[in-house]
Formats: sequence, structure tokens, C-alpha cells
Amino acid sequence: MGINVQALEQAIREAIPVSFLNIEDQSSGCGENYAIVLVSEAFEGKTTLARHRWINELLKNQIAQMHAFSQKTFTPKQYETFVAKNA
Repeated sequence: MGINVQALEQAIREAIPVSFLNIEDQSSGCGENYAIVLVSEAFEGKTTLARHRWINELLKNQIAQMHAFSQKTFTPKQYETFVAKNA
């Protein structure tokens, strides 16, 4: 049995301040493949690797029930730049 979007969102929002969060179930609804975009000021001063390790640790129980999980993590300023580049 897979994880649902609400469980992922709740786990993330309870642990860190979120400026923007997009969770996409890429498994056609079965809850086994998720991609997230997460923006938080808590990422300031942290490398991408440190951010990903933090999120992986935070969601380790949920990720253990998935087939695949991908993440993009940004500070608010980095996200502004990312959105502007991809507009």
C-alpha cells in the first residue's frame, strides 16, 4: 500500500516552515512514486545534499513504502530564480 499526498504534506509541514510545497503523485494514484518541490527558509545556508538528507530522514518511514521519491529543494530566493528561468 502506498502513501497519500496528505500524509506527506502533513509530515513536511509539521517539521519545517514551508513557503511553497508541490507534491506530485507520479504513480497514477497508487501512491508509490512521488516528486516534491519544497521551498523553505530553513534551507538557507544548507547544501542541496544536506537538504535532501534532511528530507529523506524526515520522510524515511513514508519513503520506505514507496517505489520512487524525488525532490527539489529551494530557499525562497533560489525558487524565485528557478521560476523566472522556467517562465
